[in-house]
Amino acid sequence: MEMERFAYDNKIVRNFTVATIFWGVIGMLVGVLIAWQLIFPSLNFSTSWLTYGRIRALHTNAVIFAFVGNAMFAGIYYSLQRLLKARMASDLLSKIHFVGWQIIIVAAAITLPAGFSTSKEYAELEWPIDILIALVWVVFGVNMFWTIFKRRERHLYVAIWFYIATFITVAMLHIVNSLALPVNFMKSYSAFAGVQDALVQWWYGHNAVAFFLTTPILGLMYYFLPKAANRPVYSYRLSIIHFWALIFIYIWAGPHHLLYTALPDWAQSLGTVFSIMLIAPSWGGMINGLLTLRGAWDRVRESVILKFFVVAITAYGMSTFEGPMLSLKSVNAIAHYTDWIPAHVHIGTLGWNGFLIFGMIYWMMPKIYKTGLWSDKLANVHFWIGTLGILFWALPMYVAGFTQSLMWKQFNVDGTLVYGNFLETVTQIVPMYALRGFGGILYLAGIILLAINIWNTVSKGSLIENEEAEAPAMQPYEKHKGEHWHRWIERRPIQLLIGSTIVVIIGGAIEIIPTMMVKSNVPTIESVKPYTALELEGRDIYIREGCNACHTQMVRPFRSETERYGEYSKAGEFVYDRPFLWGSKRTGPDLHRVGAKYPHSWHYFHMLDPTTMSPGSLMPPYPWLFSSEKRTSEYKTKYIQDKMNTLVKLGVPYSEEEIANAELDMEVQSTIIAEALNEHPDIEVNPREEIVALIAYLQRLGTDIKVKPEMAQR
Repeated sequence: MEMERFAYDNKIVRNFTVATIFWGVIGMLVGVLIAWQLIFPSLNFSTSWLTYGRIRALHTNAVIFAFVGNAMFAGIYYSLQRLLKARMASDLLSKIHFVGWQIIIVAAAITLPAGFSTSKEYAELEWPIDILIALVWVVFGVNMFWTIFKRRERHLYVAIWFYIATFITVAMLHIVNSLALPVNFMKSYSAFAGVQDALVQWWYGHNAVAFFLTTPILGLMYYFLPKAANRPVYSYRLSIIHFWALIFIYIWAGPHHLLYTALPDWAQSLGTVFSIMLIAPSWGGMINGLLTLRGAWDRVRESVILKFFVVAITAYGMSTFEGPMLSLKSVNAIAHYTDWIPAHVHIGTLGWNGFLIFGMIYWMMPKIYKTGLWSDKLANVHFWIGTLGILFWALPMYVAGFTQSLMWKQFNVDGTLVYGNFLETVTQIVPMYALRGFGGILYLAGIILLAINIWNTVSKGSLIENEEAEAPAMQPYEKHKGEHWHRWIERRPIQLLIGSTIVVIIGGAIEIIPTMMVKSNVPTIESVKPYTALELEGRDIYIREGCNACHTQMVRPFRSETERYGEYSKAGEFVYDRPFLWGSKRTGPDLHRVGAKYPHSWHYFHMLDPTTMSPGSLMPPYPWLFSSEKRTSEYKTKYIQDKMNTLVKLGVPYSEEEIANAELDMEVQSTIIAEALNEHPDIEVNPREEIVALIAYLQRLGTDIKVKPEMAQR
């Protein structure tokens, strides 16, 4: 049989790996900073660019899309070429993909601290960057499928199934969730509002975890684990069940992030059912991975790479057990909005994603540099420091989560809240935050050790940019007796793509379409009106500052919440909220009923120096919202008519008169608020200061429906 000679492109693998390590250090460094900002507010440095509300999104984006994203591409480019016995179809597309992805990351690193944010979890980037993401993703997909079509190996290994499902599903999720109408170059409004926006966002958010942080990493597991262990995957049939069941079930589970909210009950229940079912395929993958090492446990003790893989797969099993458990309403009532949720997420990101990536890098980089790892001892130190970092990060946050929930829900015998002041629950968990911050430092130190080890490894080797290989041309297929039926689809990439697409569309369509089309799912409330021009501007300032990172706007129908905050939230109250701002975690109290609960002066001083209103508060000050001798802070009227016109196109019923008089209306409302503020002897405020617009928005929250007057935000 005549052999064809070709060469693998290792340069693109090297480039993505270097980017992985660089952005991993940056992303974790920002994570450590925000962890300590929650203990020492002075670490916000009284500058808008470094305040917690803005750089939290920078941390999540850096870890997900820069660290894990670059690692995913490095692993795919390495494994795909070898599984297909073919060089990537286009070196040019590979280069465009790499450069384009780094441009996206840099754009995020600039725009998020600058306050350009949609506020959507894991999807905060504004519309021009969203378009660039879609284009670069298509470049990646074209290169991948082009390579598949020119392959020399007919059979598509299980890792490639996961790569294909990742490509099509991430494209679908990103496009639908990013649908918006631009106002200007860096401002847009979501195509969806309120309940519908929440459902689409968590359909995206949960499945970004599923199809960006899970399925491609599973593909890497199926390639690199057997390679490192020098053993075949435990079960071919289990991998088939794992793949199809996982991608079908995962897409339904998003609503479990919205239990007890204003989302229709049927959607909540559907998300719960499929979330519980999800444990079966998830644990099928974990079992398939761990049992691949059967009989090789002596090698695990000796190989630091296999140690990283074992902990990674174990963390995957832990987090995929915990996810279904958290979707049970009784458990969710305890955990949601507490620090239990970040603990759960970080078992997945630090343990599953991080450790599998570290193991992959330690195995792969010496291969493409034709040398040995510089220091196995240093890699072992990294392993143990990283493991301790995960434990110090997660365990205190589980304790913090239980502490928060129990304190929030505790009542005196007379029916009053034991801890009526929300700040009491915050001060109790500061020691847990300190331990979490220490864990973050350990994990960051581990990545730095990785960087040192890999730097010295590549310094003593030489990159084989074009690694020579040979393989026979793809031969006509001959069916074998007793062949498994699934082999048919494994030979056909288009059918595999179509099948994956159909499977992932079903769940999303069944959940989203009825919520959009059936009016009774979001009952209207006549008294709910659109925001005034000034309130709209104040809301955009609230989003810019990332206030939703710490404060929810969703009072759930629990006695403990209605006693603390007021009437529970109704679906019809959010019909003009683009985007929705229900939040993911309460570092501070819920704000949905904060409107008219405090005088304007309370909000003024609270934003200028939170400790004056809430002694011991961990919230940073926001001096840039106020004018002073050193700065001028004025809200913008320049784009207000464009904003209102954009919202009209999306269905918000502003009249032509309201739009034409928008600037005048802003002046009138801001003057009224400023005059009330200036009655306080210690306040002198200009009506055009940004704090005035923010106060207008805060005072509007939750006031469109009648609530019990004695309910007060505490």
